[in-house]
Amino acid sequence: MQVAATHAASSRPVASSAASASSTRLTVKEKIAYSFTDMAGNLLYVTISSYIMYFYTDVFGIPASGAWGASVILLAARFADAIAAVFWGSVVDHTQTKWGQSRPWFLWLAVPFAITVWLAFTAPGLPDGAPKFWYAMCTYILAAGAVYTGIQTPITAILPNLTSDPTERISANTYRMAGGNIGSFITSAFCIPLVGFFGTLVGGGDKAGFMIVTALFGLIAIALLLFSFKNLKEHNYHPEQQKPIPFKDSLRACKGNMPWIILVVAFVIFWIAASTRSGMAVYYSKYVLGNENLTSLFNGVNVLGLLGTLSMPFLVKYTKNKTLTMIIGLIVGIVGQSLMPLAGDSVALAVVFWTIGVLGAAVACGMPFGMLADTVDYGEWKTGIHAAGFLTAFGSTFCIQVGSGLGAFIPLQIMNHFGYVANARQSAASLGAISFCFIWLPVIIYVIVGAIMLLYRKYEKMEPQIKAELAERHARAAGE
Repeated sequence: MQVAATHAASSRPVASSAASASSTRLTVKEKIAYSFTDMAGNLLYVTISSYIMYFYTDVFGIPASGAWGASVILLAARFADAIAAVFWGSVVDHTQTKWGQSRPWFLWLAVPFAITVWLAFTAPGLPDGAPKFWYAMCTYILAAGAVYTGIQTPITAILPNLTSDPTERISANTYRMAGGNIGSFITSAFCIPLVGFFGTLVGGGDKAGFMIVTALFGLIAIALLLFSFKNLKEHNYHPEQQKPIPFKDSLRACKGNMPWIILVVAFVIFWIAASTRSGMAVYYSKYVLGNENLTSLFNGVNVLGLLGTLSMPFLVKYTKNKTLTMIIGLIVGIVGQSLMPLAGDSVALAVVFWTIGVLGAAVACGMPFGMLADTVDYGEWKTGIHAAGFLTAFGSTFCIQVGSGLGAFIPLQIMNHFGYVANARQSAASLGAISFCFIWLPVIIYVIVGAIMLLYRKYEKMEPQIKAELAERHARAAGE
């Protein structure tokens, strides 16, 4: 493997010296502000990922599959969103303001984010078929793609600019994931009950309920993002010495960046499972367990994933192995999912086993976000190009969008194949398909992800060498 001897003409050197960069310690207030970014993101995005499939099929009246079906919307839109992720990564790399590169987007997109999600859950009285299909497609692409990607990209891309200290990165990412868990808990636990409450209160049923609830969540998300904008600082951002990276050079930062490639592949596949678990909870609760409100119980238990998230720094410190920490999370997730059939009709046991799966999934989901910052270092070490925005956008938002799209498309196709009919008594085959998608499909995916992540360890062992050599380069660049 060849190490770049000098920076390419298009490289973007980090201006601060190695000592100051590596010693940057974030305040608790900054970490809380960082946690609020993902709290806001998840508050609205988890509402989409958990309930938009149900909203389309059982509220808006769009069929599960077919030419004008929900599965087509969710898959096609997510691939469009994935393209947007590449675009946003380049946009962040080209952003230069007095506020930083990533931070200003929290200000600029807070209100559009809230409005587009509200529009996605608005069900106008359109004719069946093409009119409903295209309304859903357009609003979904705006909410879950164009605008959410514009929020999610800087959330991840800002981490390398907050600090170069590996320990601080893990700590900041832990705060972020904790905030994300809280945002996820709020929508998972309260969305369906609030939809029912407001739908009954004002009339109009679930259609009105979803509009009111997403409006409330949107206002909360705006407040959280504005707080984050005000209280974060990109300590490693120095516009006077950093030039925008041409798109072709962003692509060069990917070339030969094997740890990044491994994470991207693993994370795309992981998000198929994550989306399947959250999206199928409402179907499993409504049709298998016979109580739609249990959706809030299952998804609300996701807040306990906070315990898994908080355990990440301790697991990494104990194992001295980020790859192993992620695999441990996958194994715990497999155990929890595999125990679910033993619960039978017992809701209590189902929740206990589900909680075990939640703890494992939280660790497995949280680790790659922190590891992406290390792949940015690897790309700079190998090519001389510090493409934080592009690499983290592709490695997080792109993966989430493509994986979530497949995680909605695949279960809907399986359910449709076995005779699922919305708001009707399901056949034994349909119930079996729902149970398979909810329980066993994530298990299969976790096994695949674990096998892929075994390839990452080789590059993790190189990180001390990479960080030391980059520190020397940065020190020389600062002294020139």
